[in-house]
Amino acid sequence: MGYSQISLDISEGIATLTLNRPEKLNAFTGTMMSEIIDAMDRTDADDSVRAVIFTGAGDRAYCAGADLTPDDGRAVFASGEAVEDLSDPRVRDGGGLLTLRLYQSKKPLIGACNGVAVGVGITMQLPMDIRLASENARYGFVFARRGIVPEACSSWFLPRLVGTSQALEWCMTGRIFDAQEALRGGLVRSVHPQGELLDAARGLAREIADNTSAVSVAMTRAMLWRIPPGAHPMEAHKVDSRAIYRLSKGVDAKEGVQSFLEKRPPAFPGRVSADMPDFYPWWGEEPPYE
Repeated sequence: MGYSQISLDISEGIATLTLNRPEKLNAFTGTMMSEIIDAMDRTDADDSVRAVIFTGAGDRAYCAGADLTPDDGRAVFASGEAVEDLSDPRVRDGGGLLTLRLYQSKKPLIGACNGVAVGVGITMQLPMDIRLASENARYGFVFARRGIVPEACSSWFLPRLVGTSQALEWCMTGRIFDAQEALRGGLVRSVHPQGELLDAARGLAREIADNTSAVSVAMTRAMLWRIPPGAHPMEAHKVDSRAIYRLSKGVDAKEGVQSFLEKRPPAFPGRVSADMPDFYPWWGEEPPYE
């Protein structure tokens, strides 16, 4: 597909996106950001894709953070260009551009962290729906130790996932911690031997692909991410009611009931590209960067 810093493999309904700079521990660059965003556009548009797994090439690192010695000589953390207005698009954080795109995904995202994941290497995993770790995974929100602050919208994602107190400890100390601490803190779902990590991730993806409606999963992902935790439950009730009303009259609900009664695996015909309910998306356009 013409990618130079990632690879994308699609097989039997599962896409595997691999950060592919093993000689630099899969360090993050602007090129990698653009390629991942393009890959997400592809997987969203491909109705055969039911889940996307993210991992890193090699057995040492998922992503060692931003490339501190970029080959193109550009500034490391942000644009090196002088701007007068901080709403200038050149100010925008590349990690944030990426995580906002992951947040918008219509397909389930599964992180399979196969080694070191620091800085943007971990913050890019926060919008993923399920995160798994290998036993040798190491994490670090190291920004304060580099003289910057958490990026990639992690000040929104991380407390939502692990709670404010845990997020503050990890970010204020900037220390490296292991997979077991990540598990205790709620950052990852499970820890696996290195050689079993991708099989575990594929097992989860396979369970989704083989047993669920793609339209139902896309709606569920949007509902759980998009309805704010602090909102009145009425906000959830509105979306629930509209979604159940529309989907209950669709082809997937018919197949879901019929396959259950006939005691056979379902074969859901609904497509995310064509069969989302007419009120989707209900949240309007993304707020502008200003």
